[in-house]
Amino acid sequence: MRFRNKSYDKGILTSTVFAIPIISVGNLNTGGTGKTPHVEYLINLLKDSFKVAVLSRGYKRKSKGFVLANEHTSANFIGDEPMQYHLKFKSVNVAVDNDRAHGINQLKKLKVKPDVVLLDDAYQHRKVKAKINILLTSYNDLYVDDYMLPTGNLRELASNAKRATHIIVTKCPKDLSEEAQQEIRLKLNPNPHQKLYFSTIVYRDEVMNNTEKITLKDLQNYKVVLVTGIANPKPLQTFLTENNIDFTGLKYKDHHDFTEKDKVIINKKLQDLNTENTLILTTEKDYVRSFFADKKVFYLPIEVVFLQDAKDFNEEIINYVQ
Repeated sequence: MRFRNKSYDKGILTSTVFAIPIISVGNLNTGGTGKTPHVEYLINLLKDSFKVAVLSRGYKRKSKGFVLANEHTSANFIGDEPMQYHLKFKSVNVAVDNDRAHGINQLKKLKVKPDVVLLDDAYQHRKVKAKINILLTSYNDLYVDDYMLPTGNLRELASNAKRATHIIVTKCPKDLSEEAQQEIRLKLNPNPHQKLYFSTIVYRDEVMNNTEKITLKDLQNYKVVLVTGIANPKPLQTFLTENNIDFTGLKYKDHHDFTEKDKVIINKKLQDLNTENTLILTTEKDYVRSFFADKKVFYLPIEVVFLQDAKDFNEEIINYVQ
């Protein structure tokens, strides 16, 4: 990675520049910064005024090459996050390709060409030059406090944050003071051209699936098995505890492929609760895998909220795409 980055920095390797607006969202570490809800934030911001396409590599997918999602697509074929975008945003073209430059060229060949392409998890993919390059870093795990793999979780050196045009500190406490924000600003020490923002994750007041919704208040009457296959389930667990939800947690690694053995374990947890008023609760990313189609499975939706300066951020994004 270091040699490759130096090759790009010195011009030995070159990045492709496209005329179409390109916005990249990514991070320096291995996950848990909230890329998916931030991509969804951008989709919601742009989809009513522009033709939006999302291009991901499709981590752990079972297919190869360029794949454009359609009505027959599954999470196994394009990956968890792309499947989530595809199910939620019907007007948005969602595609996967390990070679982002090739993927963008394929999107440009569509009958309805996109006005903007959002690159999901592309900070390390330097074959494409994104004019807006958004770097995410979690409030509880700032990249300046982390180390390179395998000691820490960084994919590349923290100094490579210099490539970002925008840095967003994600998953902040909702009441993070301006003094605390200034401390983080001094710690990250962004370059003059880089804009720094702070965002938080807001959970909805209801859980849902394709056919039902249950308010958090009514969920207090259930015994819940919480099944998570994400990098950091602690914020979700804390939220449920704060809302007096009685749950038993089953934690799996990020992007976990649920097996028949896993289903047996989950079933056993449900039976051990010894009541009819039970359900499985999971994240939206896990839900799209339909790992337990024969059970009552719900997910808790989340969204991104900026602590301040959301208007400035939104206007800059929109002005770039126009």
